[in-house]
Amino acid sequence: MTRPAEPETADEAKGGKKKKLIIIVVALLVAGAAGWWFFLKPSGAAAEPVAGEVVTLEAIQVNLAGGHYLRIGVALQLTADAHEVDGSAALDTVIDLFSGADHADLVKSDTREEYKHKLEKALHEDYHGDVMEVYFTDFVTQ
Repeated sequence: MTRPAEPETADEAKGGKKKKLIIIVVALLVAGAAGWWFFLKPSGAAAEPVAGEVVTLEAIQVNLAGGHYLRIGVALQLTADAHEVDGSAALDTVIDLFSGADHADLVKSDTREEYKHKLEKALHEDYHGDVMEVYFTDFVTQ
């Protein structure tokens, strides 16, 4: 003997519809998030500045420790959208950084590179990002 199929109750039918609705909503949310991630998400990486003109400053002499001195000239690599640059702030920073430095340290290339990186960082801040890089055009110690 076979039993006749029992009709679905109203609660079971509503439960099935709710499950389907929840699955559809979750699928739409996942699809929307994936679309945003691949097409609308900001890149997060700052755009690299474009190089502009190079401003060469006149060489100056700075007193070092032990009666030695340094003749140093610098050139500033500006960004393409840089404002007009006055070199006096750069020269002041050069004097502050190198004054009293040890002559023996400055003849070492790795120490000179450390000073260059410090100078670049300071000038980047002083000129609000308009200076990209610094070049030594003259570097003579005695």
